[in-house]
Amino acid sequence: MDLGINGKTALVTASSGGMGKNIAHALAAEGVNVVLFARSADTLRTVADEIEQKYRVRAVGVPGDMRVENDVQRLATVLEGEFGGPDIVVLNTSRPPNPIRATVDESDAARWDEAYRNQLWSAIHVLGRMIPLMQDRGWGRLIAVTSASVKSPMPHHSLSTVFRAGVTAYMKHLANELGSKGITANCVAPALIETPHRTGTAAYTADQATARKKLTPLGRMGTQEELAGVVTFLASMQAGFITGSTIAVEGGMVGSLF
Repeated sequence: MDLGINGKTALVTASSGGMGKNIAHALAAEGVNVVLFARSADTLRTVADEIEQKYRVRAVGVPGDMRVENDVQRLATVLEGEFGGPDIVVLNTSRPPNPIRATVDESDAARWDEAYRNQLWSAIHVLGRMIPLMQDRGWGRLIAVTSASVKSPMPHHSLSTVFRAGVTAYMKHLANELGSKGITANCVAPALIETPHRTGTAAYTADQATARKKLTPLGRMGTQEELAGVVTFLASMQAGFITGSTIAVEGGMVGSLF
């Protein structure tokens, strides 16, 4: 299937590794030029080189922090100067503070502030700079990666659930306000996705992986490629009538009807 986005430009945040990097690769495979935004300049350069060599698209790494005003402004300047602005924005944000705790034990204001800035404010901050560059283009895709916990809160995940639910509400508002501009806004809510550590080793022990596989009717973990595929579809021309939605990618773990 031709997704109709060859030649478009996508910003992918937190894209120096893991989920963000895989999403950038999936978009580039469809002919999309990618702008990578993360804190590690050296790693971004390596990822950008990989993408350009493999897919023959433009890949530009912009080092910076989603929470820092000057960094986000520099990102906007690069996008506008090099590409005229983004067509697609994929918001991938940091995990909440560790260790995770029961909700009644989350009494440290610093942890709440860190989670808010990493997961909610960072998304609002970046989109606040990107949307003005998109509104006059007549077409756009905003996609936020959240968590299945926004549909079914998971134990010890309140710092994630509260603020990713905030992102979901924010994206719904944007869907309502930007639809007339041809811009859609959606969320992808993953869980049980295989995620290797930065060392390349498995993120879970064998026992942990077995327990997680039992949480889904499919009896397995999801792959990074499956998650990136859903994000890429939401960026496509064919997804133009989907907006204000949250697409769960969790293998049927969440038992609710909606």
